[in-house]
Amino acid sequence: MNAVSFTDEAAMELALAEARRGIGLTAPNPPVGAVILKDHQLLGKGWHRKAGGPHAEIEALQDAAAAGHDVRGATIYVTLEPCSTHGRTPPCSSALIDSGLARVVWGARDPNPSHLGRAETLLKSAGLSVTTGVLENECQEILRPFAKRITTGLPWVIAKAGMSLDGRITRPAGEGQWLTGPAAREDAMLLRATCEAVLVGAETIRQDNPALTLRGSALRPHQPQPWRVILTRSGNLPAEAQVFTDAHRDRTLVFQNQTLESVLRDLADRGVMSVLIEGGGQILATAFSAGLVDEVVFYTAPLISGSGKPVVDGNSFPGSSVALQFIECQQVAEDIKLRALVLKP
Repeated sequence: MNAVSFTDEAAMELALAEARRGIGLTAPNPPVGAVILKDHQLLGKGWHRKAGGPHAEIEALQDAAAAGHDVRGATIYVTLEPCSTHGRTPPCSSALIDSGLARVVWGARDPNPSHLGRAETLLKSAGLSVTTGVLENECQEILRPFAKRITTGLPWVIAKAGMSLDGRITRPAGEGQWLTGPAAREDAMLLRATCEAVLVGAETIRQDNPALTLRGSALRPHQPQPWRVILTRSGNLPAEAQVFTDAHRDRTLVFQNQTLESVLRDLADRGVMSVLIEGGGQILATAFSAGLVDEVVFYTAPLISGSGKPVVDGNSFPGSSVALQFIECQQVAEDIKLRALVLKP
């Protein structure tokens, strides 16, 4: 590859692009990307593909070796502080030292308090130059689910809905099921692919009989289907529903008369980092009023339903209003996608 002038920030952008390839695939590990440069030439790149597999740093070293590049004296850029302990794989810090690299640059610090700062000490003691905090905010953004689970024991929770302009999730009788168009539904499927679990209430199963699976281009090779999580009070669920009869029925979990927080902790214990709440209005109201939602993704259709079920059931929402910080507003064909973070008190 021809030499290109790279700043640290530009190199980290390349590492971030690698890391994003792993979103939704690596749980309970974080998605991480790495690139190796020497004299402004890209020698190797890699991303963490799945838990138990090589970390991004090792993938990048192997990529460089496969291309016949000598990484001695080179710089590696990693989105997350390299691991310094032996888990399913050996510590990456040791591999970086042994490789002969001269410099290590990372974006986000390891959110695990027992690991924080250890890599810097090890690498500097071995004579490597270390730079931290490059594009830190961007690197932390893709690590939010991992960071929340490792520090709180709860997964990152995304509230998703498709609704009319007047906040309804159903149309008047006789008008059909869908509010949003095909492009918005495809975008929502890609959102589902970033999460390890999809959560709905029993009424959604009874009324809509959804599959809650990944399909089409959203399903990547070797990606498991998400856990399909159903909350019910009565336990009265149709035995013929897709979630109980299809090829992925072993990925269906039913929780009866359990609090939402206890369900989320159970999922985190299973390695789930991100949960997508897809409805209905009572479940969303419960999640918001309990302060359990971290992110909101609503698709708004150019419709006034006039009647129908509200996106958030006011009767199940006894708490105060929820403040949001909008981070994305995007037109998706005829619909509008709104994405926001929940501002915690």
